[in-house]
Amino acid sequence: MYKNIIVAVALSHGDAGKGLLDKAVDLLDEGGVIRLLTVLEDVPSYVAAELPRDLNDRRQAEAKVELSVLVARQDVNIQPEVRTGAPAGQILQCAEDTGADLIMIASHRPGLSDYFIGSTAARVVRHAQTSVLISR
Repeated sequence: MYKNIIVAVALSHGDAGKGLLDKAVDLLDEGGVIRLLTVLEDVPSYVAAELPRDLNDRRQAEAKVELSVLVARQDVNIQPEVRTGAPAGQILQCAEDTGADLIMIASHRPGLSDYFIGSTAARVVRHAQTSVLISR
């Protein structure tokens, strides 16, 4: 069905990423690629000044390890990627950079401000130039 899928996962949401990745594998055409993407939000400069200088490097390394654990369970072409910045913006940028034909993202139980779907998922849906599948 799809040749180039982006699976955006928040590593802090536990098994949601595994379930989403399993669904992506089912939707992937033979010879296709899945980009397993996580986005680390920037640490505000007023907070970063009080933190160790190598914190961002450690955060990136930890995220890569967690993504590799998810990738190891599958037997298709999965490329893990860690980006830094605003999650919705980085997901959309990754889709544009790679020519994705599907973005998959999990949505948490929403609060009042984002009643139907999570705020990151809502932003991705509103601005994506490709199909978006939201999983709960």
